[in-house]
Amino acid sequence: MDANEILKTKKIFAVTGVSQDESKYGFEVFNTLIEHKYKTYPINPKYNEIAGHKCFPSIDSLPEVPEVLIVVLAPHNTGKIIESLMKYKDTILWLPPGCWSEEVIDKLNQSGLKYIYGVCPVGKLKGF
Repeated sequence: MDANEILKTKKIFAVTGVSQDESKYGFEVFNTLIEHKYKTYPINPKYNEIAGHKCFPSIDSLPEVPEVLIVVLAPHNTGKIIESLMKYKDTILWLPPGCWSEEVIDKLNQSGLKYIYGVCPVGKLKGF
């Protein structure tokens, strides 16, 4: 599955690593999804709210399972959460540039989780 297909067929997204700081990439990803009318949940245990939207501490606390989880974390932190995502086999993990490493990709290949990496969701959406 490629990024364009995901954006055309999936409607429920979550962004983990989103920030209240509007200058941060995680906020930009979240805000761009909202602007394009995707149902989008922010995930960050540091915040109760992001841009007027209830923020959740983890994927497990969401009111529904997202079809796509965009992981906007440093690669070492991305690697740390893969184990906790094992029960979400139907959710596609999207790892933008700078949020993955070869080690993370190796873990994902062993996990059986669905994923794409190295594609910026903001850039893709701006072309939609």
